[in-house]
Amino acid sequence: MTARRDLKALPKAHLHLHLEGGMRMETLRELAERYAIPLPPVGSYTSFTEFVVLYEAACEVMRTHDDLRRLMRESVEDAAASGAVWLEAAVRPTLHRGKFGGDADVLETLLEEGRKAGEEHGVGVGVLMTVDRTAPLAIAFEEAELAVAYSDAGVVSFGLANDEVGHPPEPFAEPFAMAKEAGLLSCPHAGELDGPASIIGALDALGADRIQHGIRCLEDAALVERLAAAGTCLDVCPTSNAYLKVVPSLAEHPLPRLLAAGIRCSLNADDPLFFGGVGLLAEYEVARDQLGLSDADLAGIARASIDASGAPADVKASANAGIDAWLATPAA
Repeated sequence: MTARRDLKALPKAHLHLHLEGGMRMETLRELAERYAIPLPPVGSYTSFTEFVVLYEAACEVMRTHDDLRRLMRESVEDAAASGAVWLEAAVRPTLHRGKFGGDADVLETLLEEGRKAGEEHGVGVGVLMTVDRTAPLAIAFEEAELAVAYSDAGVVSFGLANDEVGHPPEPFAEPFAMAKEAGLLSCPHAGELDGPASIIGALDALGADRIQHGIRCLEDAALVERLAAAGTCLDVCPTSNAYLKVVPSLAEHPLPRLLAAGIRCSLNADDPLFFGGVGLLAEYEVARDQLGLSDADLAGIARASIDASGAPADVKASANAGIDAWLATPAA
């Protein structure tokens, strides 16, 4: 048997986790029962629309501030259990309108609990504020203003989510410019449900620092070269891509090809609640066991996740030293 290093001990960042989609299954079931909310089937999707319906059900069980705090705390605990030193949780306060005291109330609750839980578990926590690309543009401006207002309080990045098809990135250029001017990273979804044009739009119109997913760049050789030359990080989610049939199977996931092309990639769980409970550490195990990546490859992925994150400089320095130490330790 080939000697291998402990992947949990590899310092890493989790950069693509939708907070409600990271809920534990037992938490979802407990809260759904408490609030008498019916749940659709989990785990088999014939379309992105079916997945969205389930995501909305997960949002529906968030009824109190304690529910929000539990969601964030458990996400931090799960990050720590995977060996993450930084969690950049995707948060969209507008999902909870009508249940709390406004978008800022939701954001403040999550940020506060993230700080507390992070200190207890040794995980730095930041928020990636996400915009729904299928919602009116006016809401994106509201979210950009909120993200900027909390840019010194834990919001570190700004994203664009939901179905890419028919909802290109270009109309969101101005809200993203506001976020970038405030020092936030631009981290839109692109190249998952739509092809290279979505990625190019995210780069040109939104000034993307990272691309959430981005794997369909391989359909455009010039785009592959551009991403590699710029050092743009793709926040890749293999299990999610397999469940949503973006790729035919896990074994055929293009992560090895992306790395071979010189593109920086991070590994992430996306929405483990809906994808068999496969969390961050399990994604690293999948990359090793099913995609054939070496410890050096995985260390490079972990380093990309740290360097491309919104983590403070001291967290990045400590994590990179830890990655060096992990590689220097003989495999057992």
